[in-house]
Amino acid sequence: MPLHSKAQGQELQQLLLNMEKLTQLKSILSDMKKGYQIYQVGYGTISGLSKGNFNLHDTYLSSLLRVSPAVKGYARIAEIIGQQTSLVREYKTAANRFRESGHFSAAELNYFGKVYGKLVRESLIQLEELANVTFGGKLRMSDAERIEAIDRIYETSSGHLAFLRHFNRQGSLLSLRRERETKDVQGIQKVYGIHP
Repeated sequence: MPLHSKAQGQELQQLLLNMEKLTQLKSILSDMKKGYQIYQVGYGTISGLSKGNFNLHDTYLSSLLRVSPAVKGYARIAEIIGQQTSLVREYKTAANRFRESGHFSAAELNYFGKVYGKLVRESLIQLEELANVTFGGKLRMSDAERIEAIDRIYETSSGHLAFLRHFNRQGSLLSLRRERETKDVQGIQKVYGIHP
């Protein structure tokens, strides 16, 4: 395996590990922030009521920072995560298969790596957007706006996965064609007694 591809593969694995750590840290930080916000909103509400200054506008804006259970339970969230998992698994499987086939040049394998790298980077952006929409405390959005954002992320994620599958099919077909061509040449050499 070329050093560049191996290093790129290690970088992608490290990037995925970093993404998982970031997601875990975001979740912990979000939980801590929610606890603090609950305390802060509760204290502010009690203080406002005791002073007779309950601010409905402020409460409404604060509610836009929270994510409702309906949004958190939206099925497309799990589907997006599943798509992202499939994208990573399928690109790794195809990249290994193409590399091990011996039917592609170093330049072609490098091109595959660039395509896969771009898909992974875009996938990470989608996951970050999803985290921002679903963790709360970051964006002021209504439930409808959050659902709309999740739907948009889902469509983008679906497009990335469809592109990856098409790209991998094309690579597999090219590999098969080259394998057949190699066997044809070897057959002709054998018939005519030509030794490479």
